[in-house]
Amino acid sequence: MIELLLNYLLFLAKTVTLVAGVGLVLILALRARRGGADDGEHLEILDLNDRYKDLEHALKESCLSKKAYRAHVKAERKREKAREKAKTEERKRLFVIDFNGDLRATEVAALRVLVTTILLNARTGDAVLVRIENAGGTVHEHGLAASQLARLRAKGIHLTVAVDKVAASGGYLMACVADRIVAAPFAILGSIGVLAQLPNFHRLLEHHGVDFELHTAGEYKRTLTLFGENTDAARQKLQQQLEETHALFKGFVSEYRPALDLGLVATGEYWHGTQAVELGLVDAIQTSDDLLLAASEDHDLLQLKYTVHKKPIERLLASLQGGLEGALTGRLGAWLGR
Repeated sequence: MIELLLNYLLFLAKTVTLVAGVGLVLILALRARRGGADDGEHLEILDLNDRYKDLEHALKESCLSKKAYRAHVKAERKREKAREKAKTEERKRLFVIDFNGDLRATEVAALRVLVTTILLNARTGDAVLVRIENAGGTVHEHGLAASQLARLRAKGIHLTVAVDKVAASGGYLMACVADRIVAAPFAILGSIGVLAQLPNFHRLLEHHGVDFELHTAGEYKRTLTLFGENTDAARQKLQQQLEETHALFKGFVSEYRPALDLGLVATGEYWHGTQAVELGLVDAIQTSDDLLLAASEDHDLLQLKYTVHKKPIERLLASLQGGLEGALTGRLGAWLGR
């Protein structure tokens, strides 16, 4: 058994080394061709009102006769001029942010910049829509992401969260901050719970005469381990820590959605959109597309995206580091996940 495991690990190491080497060569070659053009930060702003108009005009141009299409364009310009002339104040703005979560909530760095940008430019009547797709992950990163959204509410900016696919556990920790939550009928929400899991190879090592030593200063510096013999006392301590994290999770949700029956919804279960409305986890069934289309009538829709262009070698090293950490540590700490 141990020989098979060692052969597999050797094969895995060779494969990873080969893939990393080929990737590094390709990236460095691309870097050499492109120079330093991809370094730096970039804030992209997309006018969704214009995008909707472009889509509408493209379809009408294809379906209408040339004469009818020209008449449509002329009438639309006339209506636009009339609206501009009659406008006595600036239209309200709806800022749109997409948050596509992963286990480590790596987009939180961009989120904090976007929230700060909005706070620096917000005026009365502005609102924010965050489209969340997030199935949960580590506690501290998702807690920080939720705190970024809380900054908007603290400044009195109306916050809506739209969930088209999933906002579970750490994702729901973020979503619950919103003044209003909408979800698609089959979106997954809830999973208000905490977990920690890891394999233990102690008996395998012991069977093959391999000793493992772990030295700590502090009684609870390490509870459960991958290679040492785990004790009931260590398991009890970890369970206590999980319960404490769960209590914090429930308290945070209760602060923003006090009408929720936590005894019913904080069991770690998840529900689909229609069920979530009945339980109070969500306020309405609506896709983000319908919400934006309706808002485009009286709002300027501005989608914000912030990116930091790293050097290719930095991206490669970050990717390798993330993969290595995921492979070695798994879920050693407390995680908010389904």
